[in-house]
Amino acid sequence: MIRKYIYKYRILILDFGSQYTQLLARRIRKIGVYCEIFSWHASEKNIRAFQPNGIILSGGPESSTSANSPRAPQYIFNSGIPILGICYGMQIMAIQLGGKVENTNHREFGHAKIIVHSTNSLIESINDTFKKNKNFTLDVWMSHCDNVTEMPSDFIVIGSTEHCPIAIMINEKKHFYGVQFHPEVTHTHQGIKLLENFVKNICKCEMLWTSVNIIDDTIYKLREILGNDTVILGLSGGVDSLVTASLIHRAIGDRLKCVFVDNGLLRLNETKEIVNMFSCCLKFNVIHIKAEQLFLNALVKVYEPEEKRKIIGRIFVEIFEEEASKFNEVKWLAQGTIYPDIIESGISSMSQAHIIKSHHNVGGLPKEMKLRIVEPLKEFFKDEVRNIGVTLGLPHTALYRHPFPGPGLGVRILGEVKKEYCDLLRHADAILIEELHKNQLYNKVSQAFTVFLPIRSVSIMGDGRKYDWVIALRIIETTDFMTAKWANLTYEFLSNVSTRILNEVQGISRVVYDISNKPPATIEWE
Repeated sequence: MIRKYIYKYRILILDFGSQYTQLLARRIRKIGVYCEIFSWHASEKNIRAFQPNGIILSGGPESSTSANSPRAPQYIFNSGIPILGICYGMQIMAIQLGGKVENTNHREFGHAKIIVHSTNSLIESINDTFKKNKNFTLDVWMSHCDNVTEMPSDFIVIGSTEHCPIAIMINEKKHFYGVQFHPEVTHTHQGIKLLENFVKNICKCEMLWTSVNIIDDTIYKLREILGNDTVILGLSGGVDSLVTASLIHRAIGDRLKCVFVDNGLLRLNETKEIVNMFSCCLKFNVIHIKAEQLFLNALVKVYEPEEKRKIIGRIFVEIFEEEASKFNEVKWLAQGTIYPDIIESGISSMSQAHIIKSHHNVGGLPKEMKLRIVEPLKEFFKDEVRNIGVTLGLPHTALYRHPFPGPGLGVRILGEVKKEYCDLLRHADAILIEELHKNQLYNKVSQAFTVFLPIRSVSIMGDGRKYDWVIALRIIETTDFMTAKWANLTYEFLSNVSTRILNEVQGISRVVYDISNKPPATIEWE
């Protein structure tokens, strides 16, 4: 195998707390260049060690006019590295280089048209409309109250809006660029092209970050790390464990032992479907463990979600270690951990994030383990994982199956987990998924599932009064699972799903629809 060094060209994003930082990272990677996100106060030592070809200063929620608001490391402005400041990032660039920013008391939020006075390497070959005076305009998306009112020396203004006289500023000699708008969002029509210009033309990066190169590099590293060892992998049936298994299988062949644990917290008919797919279709070695009662017994009178995650994670590891003891040279436990799992668990190497929730395959693992962990997908976003799976030739139906959490129904049943609740939830969930397929909506939404609420509600069934459980429907749309919006489906569809659940699942008296976006809500309820 000829290894291509896919990390040769890299962009560093300094994060000032923007809700779009993860989206920005995805945009850069989709262009074909590796990037990472560091906190805004990253040290000079860490930045030098990363060796970026370019630096992007993200937006942020703070006012740059505040004395205590975050600032970029001053080192970067003397490093000779091209810098692109976005929104807040542009404002602090101006301040730190000697310009001025003021609060205008006129918030510019949403669509705006920038009149471009002259072209340059950042906006070369991009425009939305031409004007009679030969200037052209860009359709962009703004979100700011503060404006740069005085540029640093040697900067020129090349773009303005009605309310923002300095919307694009540049110092071409030093390769410093600032834009007041957000090129990473789809509402900025030429945003991706602008980012391409920065990454390709200004930072001189080559497009090495492709699925083919990622696969080759990952397999190379797996062979290097694993040597002649045998690996145990916990199959969940989701896209992450499927792609993980396929990559490791390509690296070490039959020394991969896949363990599928039926923990009683799975969806309807999931055990049969997963075992058939991996054993019959993909020809993997699959060990099927029936452990429903073991998990349910351990979850009796456990109500707190983090405790449930840790219990489920501990039992999984105990089972994996027991199975590993039956083989020679098993030293590794493979998991389908992806980048969002690490970010939400607050353990990213440069992250200052609070722990939102631990994941059973990240924060939910016990500290003392006999097996070492291998996680070949931990640097990738969900859409990158799917693209890798497509390149590997894996089944489309498996790759585009909606995500399912490692703890399964254990975190979709609020409060204590009981078999009775699992069975109710399984059947309600199956109805929702069946109706999505029937109405050709399954592949149009990103994730759909039901949640069991530990509250009872009065209903009338026939002529009798019932006092049964409540089920919530959660259906979302997203590209990267870092942000998400609830799916605005028709009343007719939601009514039909509700009617079927109430009629067909004994023990449910009410169905509600969750219309919370992420943020502030998370996708899963627990």
